[in-house]
Amino acid sequence: MKIPRPALAVGAVTVLLGVGMVHQATDASAFAATPKSTVINYLRTISGTSIVSGQHNKEPASAPGAYTQQVHDVTGQWPGLWGGDMMFRSDDVNNRQRVIDQAKTEWRNGSLVALTWHACSPTVGRTCEFEGGVKTRISDSQFQQVVTGGTALNQTWRSRMAEVVPYLRQLKDAGVPVLWRPFHEMNETWNWWGGRPGANGGSKIFQQMKDYFDSQGLDNLIWVWNVQDNPAGGWSQYYPGSNYVDVVSLDVWYKGLPSTSDYQQIQSIAAGKPIAIAEMGKMPTGALLTSQTRWAYFMLWSEQLRGQNSNAEIQAAYFHPRVLNQGEVRF
Repeated sequence: MKIPRPALAVGAVTVLLGVGMVHQATDASAFAATPKSTVINYLRTISGTSIVSGQHNKEPASAPGAYTQQVHDVTGQWPGLWGGDMMFRSDDVNNRQRVIDQAKTEWRNGSLVALTWHACSPTVGRTCEFEGGVKTRISDSQFQQVVTGGTALNQTWRSRMAEVVPYLRQLKDAGVPVLWRPFHEMNETWNWWGGRPGANGGSKIFQQMKDYFDSQGLDNLIWVWNVQDNPAGGWSQYYPGSNYVDVVSLDVWYKGLPSTSDYQQIQSIAAGKPIAIAEMGKMPTGALLTSQTRWAYFMLWSEQLRGQNSNAEIQAAYFHPRVLNQGEVRF
């Protein structure tokens, strides 16, 4: 049953909670240790019926719940999905533990957990700035060296992956399944891994990461493949194959909301796997929620929550009958 709507003054951030309103789930609705298959099956089960609300939390890693708190300030609700990042700048990389601790807390409180990674290119230092470090182009030759075992760039990249393994292992040991979305927007060219279709392109580096993390026993990772809503299409050229993907996702930036053709193309690639909107700037509207019913979750991008949406728009999405917030996600 949908949690009762609180009394809210449009434009206000002070929330008066109605009777029975859940502040933050810390009771029986909170999650215990759970295998990843339970979450995957849950996302598959709710597809067509419900959609989980999500909020990303970008840097600083020292405040990994800041944007989720903004959702609560406006709605009195916590998102059903918390999103974080393994980061790239030195200060943030040094605070990765705070991100992991927040992920554990969110899981215990009854929210799903998603992590992405804006990884520095292997051609630069282990920490970097976004411009020139994450947002950068490397040559085709350099990329092929990254994905070819035994090369210096491949060894560098493996060492970078090895650095995040202990953090992800903490979540495994805590029984937290993670919606893990590496190499996001694989069809775009702003990042060092993207814009490389075909078997030796982005799909190969995705496959290699999964194989490596599998070898490290990280069986709690739910592998989320991702493209941006680039009108050029051809998204399937970047797909690493059904054996490597658990969830097929779309970032919506070219348009405010996914088009019907975007929705259809993602479903075609997914072939029955759960689909999701992994990044968006505009809150999903009631019209979208009732017409594109197979999205399993949506994730608002950090500062875009307040930057592109009025309080009324945020409230309308969080209290839509199809939307599941923290305390309403139940396996």
